[in-house]
Amino acid sequence: MARLFLPQSTLEEWALADKADLKEGKLSVPGESASYPAAPAVHFVRVVSGVDEKKLAQKVKTQEHLHAMGAEQMADSVILGETAYEVVTGYVTDVPTPGKAQPQKANAETDLLAAFILNKL
Repeated sequence: MARLFLPQSTLEEWALADKADLKEGKLSVPGESASYPAAPAVHFVRVVSGVDEKKLAQKVKTQEHLHAMGAEQMADSVILGETAYEVVTGYVTDVPTPGKAQPQKANAETDLLAAFILNKL
């Protein structure tokens, strides 16, 4: 499985083009029978002020993890203690990796979805 971060802007483009949709916490692709759980998350782009003691720059964390750390998100910023970060909002999802052995029987549709998502990033 590959864990992917999908920026909100990318998901909006895909939804407008009817390539993929996010509903009720699941990523689905029209014509596919499978859907994949997606959790709200942020990608820490850079430190705006303060010291990156937690080493979060260039990392992705779920909203759950942010809450557990005591971080506050405001639009495209996250504040953790005395440190402010620029972030990109989106979702994380796990999709099967094409060509890798899967615990379940792999199918062509799942491989195509994973390849589609991996190629879009």
